Amino acid sequence: MSSIIRNDDAIEYALREAHDNDVKFIRLWFTDILGTIKGFAITIDELENSLNRGMGFDGSSIEGYARSDERDLYALPDPTTFSILPWRPRTNAVARMFCDIVTPEDKYFDGDPREVLRQNLKRANEKGFTYYVSPELEYFYFKDSDNTKLLDSSGYFDQENSDLGTDLRRETVLTLEELGIPVASSHHEAAPSQHEIDLRHTDALTMADTVMTYKTVVKEIAMKHGYFASFMPKPLSNINGSGMHTNVSLFKGDENIFYSSSESHHISETARQFCAGLLKHAKEITLVTNQWVNSYKRLVPSYEAPTYITWAEVNRSDLIRIPSYKEGRELSRRIEYRAPDPACNPYLAFSVILAAGLEGIENEYKLPTSFEKNVHAMTSTDRINEGIESLPQNMWEAIQITENSSLVKNSLGEQVFNSFIKNKKIEWEAYSSQVSQYELDRYLTML
Repeated sequence: MSSIIRNDDAIEYALREAHDNDVKFIRLWFTDILGTIKGFAITIDELENSLNRGMGFDGSSIEGYARSDERDLYALPDPTTFSILPWRPRTNAVARMFCDIVTPEDKYFDGDPREVLRQNLKRANEKGFTYYVSPELEYFYFKDSDNTKLLDSSGYFDQENSDLGTDLRRETVLTLEELGIPVASSHHEAAPSQHEIDLRHTDALTMADTVMTYKTVVKEIAMKHGYFASFMPKPLSNINGSGMHTNVSLFKGDENIFYSSSESHHISETARQFCAGLLKHAKEITLVTNQWVNSYKRLVPSYEAPTYITWAEVNRSDLIRIPSYKEGRELSRRIEYRAPDPACNPYLAFSVILAAGLEGIENEYKLPTSFEKNVHAMTSTDRINEGIESLPQNMWEAIQITENSSLVKNSLGEQVFNSFIKNKKIEWEAYSSQVSQYELDRYLTML
């Protein structure tokens, strides 16, 4: 456990903003190991005390947080994350801050996903790297939470201004910007009633907080208008699922070290090693980037989701895509890892992606030749002959691989790793015992 670092200037800023904007309630947010937002509200009178000492709670009530001998924990607000919630009334306003979870000894708690990511970033920082992330989160709008009735029948990049989803997406973008979250673009996705809002890249810890805020805003705006938004990876059969393609890069100061002016694809040797690390350890990290039973319904052929462990510059069916280089865009040179879905815990997902990439750099992994043809069109024999491997096909396969991964265990830390594996085994056992409608339709009268 590492000691707490306090930022007095940021504390003063949060206190001043709260008083100047008539804030009466502050929501203290943090996440459990599954990436679900938890938290509680305090009044303005408790703000200064909470910023300096934290607010106590029973850690045993939070998924994966506390061992039997360690129950009392404290939520210590990070004052740099202070934001006023735009969808709440401006009179007696409501703000939010993300919290670090700390122990009674005033140490960061190892079981907190935010601390897990911080420790992985420390490893990168020791090498002089700053880790930047830009995820592309897809989601669906539905009529309500009781069914999957769609709001529109539009497709990729369609500009139907009369679509309800377009109006909801527009208001969501404006709300994100009010929260100080810069949006790069937004558009309708390939499936009916499926949308995407792309965020501008920033450091990984800020982005993980931003992803949690993004998902909250999307749901709040939909609910405000009587609709429902879902980040479920595959809510409907026979159409595309929702992914969270994650663009990553490493900087040293202001220099993007993934860029090279002389090497093929303008990708540096460091970037190639990072990419090779991701390919080598892809199977191991999939349980974290795709953590639900439903996640593996998305990772199937024919729906634009990756299923095979390959990379390419152009082909969008590969696990890793290196976007084409445009002159003058050196700072945007990046790797796009396409497996994650938006239902993952971003703190843990960004951690294992970084860990796999750093492993490649430290051990100087060699990047195999890119695969520029459609892997899905090949026969299984051809894929075997080419040495092309597959991602785990279901959660049980992923559990078995991840459980034996020293890379993931070291990345997540022993407590989070053990709790995460235990939770996923419970989920798989519960799922495996269910009889699906497919089975009833197919077998009930036949057998």
